[in-house]
Amino acid sequence: IASDGQAFVKFGRTVAKHCPDAKCCAELLCAAERTHTVSSQLGMVARVKAVTADSKSSSELLVSNARNLLQAVLHVLKAAEAACVKGLRQPPPGSEEEELAAFCMRWRKNLLRHRAEESVSSDRDELGLRKTGMRAEPTLTATVQEQSP
Repeated sequence: IASDGQAFVKFGRTVAKHCPDAKCCAELLCAAERTHTVSSQLGMVARVKAVTADSKSSSELLVSNARNLLQAVLHVLKAAEAACVKGLRQPPPGSEEEELAAFCMRWRKNLLRHRAEESVSSDRDELGLRKTGMRAEPTLTATVQEQSP
């Protein structure tokens, strides 16, 4: 789990590198740094637990750190969503960054298509306002979950 957290750190830093919006970039780098810290902490706690006797407190600490990592990863994904909606600079061709940017842009296109469909075809109330909650917007989190094995 801790090494998967490091993958999200790399993801966050890469998206931030190609984000032209300074505020989104700063938020993403902050979220990535927090994820790095929590992931490293989880790795240390896991190694210590592996060599010590089983205790309820060490198990609780491990679970608590895993939850903290999950929250940190979700923050990275939400910050990446904001950066992707604003748009990303084109990375160098043939790089791993290009593949990541393409993934983010596919998600953005799905989001924009969803919003366009909702604005045209959604139900309206008696005031002509669009009803919400019909279909959830696609999120980067859901897209990542679909991609994982």
